[in-house]
Amino acid sequence: MTKQVLHVGCGATAPGKLHPAFESDAWSELRLDIDCAVLPDIVASMTDMSPVPDASVDAVFSSHNLEHLYPHEVPVALAEFRRVLKPDGFALITLPDLQEVARLVAAEGLEATAYLSALGPIRPLDILFGYRGALANGNLFMAHHTGFTSASLMSALGEAGFAATTVQRVPSSFSLWAIGFCAQPTPQALETAQNRMLPLHAAFLAAFPAAALTAARSLELEQA
Repeated sequence: MTKQVLHVGCGATAPGKLHPAFESDAWSELRLDIDCAVLPDIVASMTDMSPVPDASVDAVFSSHNLEHLYPHEVPVALAEFRRVLKPDGFALITLPDLQEVARLVAAEGLEATAYLSALGPIRPLDILFGYRGALANGNLFMAHHTGFTSASLMSALGEAGFAATTVQRVPSSFSLWAIGFCAQPTPQALETAQNRMLPLHAAFLAAFPAAALTAARSLELEQA
């Protein structure tokens, strides 16, 4: 039976946007975005996904979305993620790692180059507040209003009702990756999930060598 992943904040359709773990015949993608211009299946906000029924999807994938919310909206969005997931479902989330950004700012300043993207150099200001090129072009959906460390993300997922959470820091891309499980996984299930979905696990690198760098650097800049 085909499983369904809800791709939250999907942006415009493009190769490589969906995590490699969902790129198989075993999964179907349901695209949700607040911006109707990107032609999602569902037009809705992360804080109100009422068009999606309770306990109706097997996974939620959120790539660089939560930082666009205000702090008081984050618990609402995570509760919505938890609501739409089936009892054995999970959420896979990636977003900026402010601890790593702060390290770079302290060492080299706000205009240091964090890394190079297809759009040019990405600097701490872009990671902290949103990509300036997109904002200058009027795409205010790209503004960032909150941020996370590994500890705060794990805490937020726990408070939203996820039974177990694993978080990985990926310093090369200034990103965090987290899996929130609705039910407590067995040690074997946890290891399998980490190997399939977290960029720095050896099994992920072996299974998806070309996708590893893309996954590690999956900032929302492609949507700009």
